[in-house]
Amino acid sequence: MSVGQYCNRHVITTETTTEIREIARLMRHHHVGAIVVVERRDDAEYPVGIVTDRDLVVEVLAQSLSPEIVTVGDIMSGKLLTAREDDNFWRTLDRMSAKGVRRLPVVDEKGALLGILAIDDVLTALAVGFSDVSRLVQREIAREVQQRQ
Repeated sequence: MSVGQYCNRHVITTETTTEIREIARLMRHHHVGAIVVVERRDDAEYPVGIVTDRDLVVEVLAQSLSPEIVTVGDIMSGKLLTAREDDNFWRTLDRMSAKGVRRLPVVDEKGALLGILAIDDVLTALAVGFSDVSRLVQREIAREVQQRQ
């Protein structure tokens, strides 16, 4: 299983100069808790950071900063952990857990943004897998019961 199989290919992005009010508006409009901060070059987007709803609260609101004077570049998480599309899904989850990361940009071999893997995506993948296994077990039980009759 690879990260590319489970990541969300629809990623909301922005640049470091975007104002905080715009970030909040984008998060609300797109129903997301994180926006990947990118640098655009050669017709591609390269992730340079990430800003989360928690960043807005902890770095702006809790410090009583005026949203008009703060940009994404001021509060984004710059030490960005990424995964390649073909990275092993389980090893990537281990990396996310070890670093305390809930969202991970997925990049191609050149480092261009392809998607994002969020804990929500992981939980959905696991839920679908458990559901499939449960149906398999139920079918097997039903088949055994039918054979014994």
